[in-house]
Formats: sequence, structure tokens, C-alpha cells
Amino acid sequence: MQRSSSHVLKLVVISLLSAVAFIMQYLDFPLPAFPSFLKVDFSDVPALVAGFIFGPWIAVLVQLIKNGLHFIFTGSEAGIPIGEMANFVAGSIFVVCTVLIARQISGLKGLLAGLLTGTLMMAAVLSVLNYFVILPAYAFLINWTVEGPEKTALVLFGIAPFNVIKGLLIAFVFLPLYVRLKPKLEQQFQMIR
Repeated sequence: MQRSSSHVLKLVVISLLSAVAFIMQYLDFPLPAFPSFLKVDFSDVPALVAGFIFGPWIAVLVQLIKNGLHFIFTGSEAGIPIGEMANFVAGSIFVVCTVLIARQISGLKGLLAGLLTGTLMMAAVLSVLNYFVILPAYAFLINWTVEGPEKTALVLFGIAPFNVIKGLLIAFVFLPLYVRLKPKLEQQFQMIR
């Protein structure tokens, strides 16, 4: 009986964190000096919380649910969830790197190293993906073409620094939250891991 109730509690917590992430995804905003289609939101924070409670793969599950719901409720210009897929990959890289490194290096030093590594990995992978996959997909599906030096400039001076700033902003929001909630989270969720 104890095991099934802890399983139900785990599902409820994952569902709640996914719902909060989904709602937070709508509270997005552009950064000055960056293309208007690049927007920051803090929906990775609930996924990070899930990652530290249950592990990195549950954080990926929260990312998947959040982006699946976002596509269902908003759709996309091309009928294919390119933006949601990019958000899923970016968020998953960020949370998995952060949680795995923070589990290897204890304390605040590990958390900082994880957040910084997650930010840099997210920026690097998204830069490559945008150059070779995402921007060509948009070009094909919605006839939005950026080629040659313009595409390189967009990736190097728009997308890469944007993702670094986004990761640092998320880290800035998550860090004090985690430090404050860590003892309570460990106490409350020890039984359902």
C-alpha cells in the first residue's frame, strides 16, 4: 500500500511541475538587441526542480509534457512543432547537464558548475542545431530563408549569445529558490524517489 501511494504522489508532483512549466512558458519576453522570435521564459525552473527531486530523466519528461501541451494548445505556423522541439532539446540539455554535474560535485559549487555547464552546452548545441536543422526547417516549411553570412551572423551573434543569457537568467532565478527549498524538498520527497 505504501509503495502505490508513493507512486501516485510522484505522478501528482510530476504532473504539477509539468503544468507549472507549461503555464510559465506563456510568460515569455524578448531581450533587447536580439531577434524578436527569440524569447526567454522560466519554464525550465520546474523541470530543474523535478530533476533534483526525481532525477534528470524525469526533468526531461517534464520538458516533454510542457512542450507537448504547448503545441496542442497553440499549434505552430507550419503545423510541425519546430519551436517546441527546439525548446525541448534546449531545456533537456540544460536540466540534464545541471542535475548530473550537481550530483557529482556536492554543494553549491556543484550546482553552480552544473548551471554554467548546462548553459554553455545548451548554447553550443542549439547553435549547431539552428544552423544545420532548425533554420533550414523554417526555410522549407514557412519560406523564411536566411542563408550564407546572414545565417552565420544570426547563429553567432543572435542565437548563441541569447541562449547563454537565457541560461544565466534561469540560473539566477533557480539558484536562490533551490538553496531555500532544498531542505524542504529532501525531507518531503525522500519517500517517493
